[in-house]
Amino acid sequence: MNTKSTVDEIRQRFDNEVDRFSNLQTGQSATVDAPLALDLIAEAAAATNPHAKRLLDIGCGAGNYTLKLLQRLPNLDVTLIDLSQPMLDKAQERIQAVSKGNLRCIQGDMREVELGEPAFDIILASATLHHLRTEDQWQNMFAKLHRALVPSGSLWIFDLVDYELPHIREMMKRRYAAYLDELKGSAYRQEVFDYVEKEDTPQPLVFQLELLRAVGFRTLEVLHLNSCFAAFGAGK
Repeated sequence: MNTKSTVDEIRQRFDNEVDRFSNLQTGQSATVDAPLALDLIAEAAAATNPHAKRLLDIGCGAGNYTLKLLQRLPNLDVTLIDLSQPMLDKAQERIQAVSKGNLRCIQGDMREVELGEPAFDIILASATLHHLRTEDQWQNMFAKLHRALVPSGSLWIFDLVDYELPHIREMMKRRYAAYLDELKGSAYRQEVFDYVEKEDTPQPLVFQLELLRAVGFRTLEVLHLNSCFAAFGAGK
């Protein structure tokens, strides 16, 4: 664990990735089925909380998930959290171009930002929770997100996931490798695998679902699982 990227190293990488992440279709091309997951989560969140007024997007990047949800629920009041100020600046620019809702941007580590309780109807977390390092951090984060939701609010996640059985982990890694090879070739595949190894600490989907239930979420839904990526949600 001591060899993993620091918060500052992760921030620096994303400071330099703003342009790549500023596209609804290709912004997360290194993740399997990213456009499908984007659609599924936006549709599920809007269907679950059709009268939502307040949205929190943690690890918002350039704002893709918020923008997709705003297509279904216009003019939400939005709070964005991200390590990278350039990402927040781009997300703010893109969201203000399409929404009249209030917008608050918070630059900081999601583990340290105070969210309040309860404050939000919907919380989105895309490709960010895999930066949590220990089981205590996972539990504390899920508990914090649960507290921040109003009664009947919902949390929606798209993220890299691990597997408990070693043979299944290797099988899914091979499938992901094949996807990356087809996408941009073997050199790109190795580049992605290198930064995943350096930067990320994903947990199995089952671990996350069990933990969501343990911290108080009443309902759980798996929207999509393919290779090393899952889209899922939880209702308070």
